[in-house]
Amino acid sequence: MNRGFVIMAQGLEYEQCANLLRKNIKKVMPKENVHIITLKDLPYGDQCVNDIWKLKNDWQVYLASPFEYTIKLEADMLLPRSIDHYWDILNQRDVVICTTIRNYKQEISDARAYRKFIDDNNLPDCYNGITYFKKSDTAKKFFEIVKNVFENWDAYKSILKCNLDEVVTTDWAYSIATHILGIEKTTLPTFTDMSFIHMKSMINDLPVEDWSKLLIYEVLPYSLRVNTIPQMYPFHYHIKNFKDKIDWSVYD
Repeated sequence: MNRGFVIMAQGLEYEQCANLLRKNIKKVMPKENVHIITLKDLPYGDQCVNDIWKLKNDWQVYLASPFEYTIKLEADMLLPRSIDHYWDILNQRDVVICTTIRNYKQEISDARAYRKFIDDNNLPDCYNGITYFKKSDTAKKFFEIVKNVFENWDAYKSILKCNLDEVVTTDWAYSIATHILGIEKTTLPTFTDMSFIHMKSMINDLPVEDWSKLLIYEVLPYSLRVNTIPQMYPFHYHIKNFKDKIDWSVYD
């Protein structure tokens, strides 16, 4: 099966994170393919040249992926263990967007502090941090809708409940696309193992955003512990400079 992990890396810091993640993936899953998509790899080029946060380019991942079956991961992630069992579940579907996140204690999070837009508009709770798709009509339509949301955000805002200055994020665009296509075609809520640890402060009941200044952590070749708790799911460390605090050679 022509399959692989794809990492979007737009800008130097994200490229550094992506390179660390690639080393990590090849350590825990040596046989898996990994492809990093940088700005120069985008089929339609950088659609947000003047933006620091280059979310508007995300829809191009469908075209830029060299694989028939793709799992897209956030660049600022680490995989404490193999997730190659995902393929056995996901390869029967066209698109599956992650709908479950966890805190570092491994508990499924019900924190809503970052989800007001989702709740106010009764949209599916989507997290683009882990996204599966295969080359198919459904996946193509999904990313076309994502593109449309980014390009016409002012029009969408006019019919949605949100602040006039609400900024479209990838999660918002994915949630809208999931709603339009139908959750039955784009999510798999029973597969809760397709989940990731999200280290944003309010998900983890932390008083500071940089969790690495408050919690004890240990990164080893085949494990990652936070406050002695083994991390069993993909770990979205969120604070980009965390990559500079750990020894990359553990993945050699």
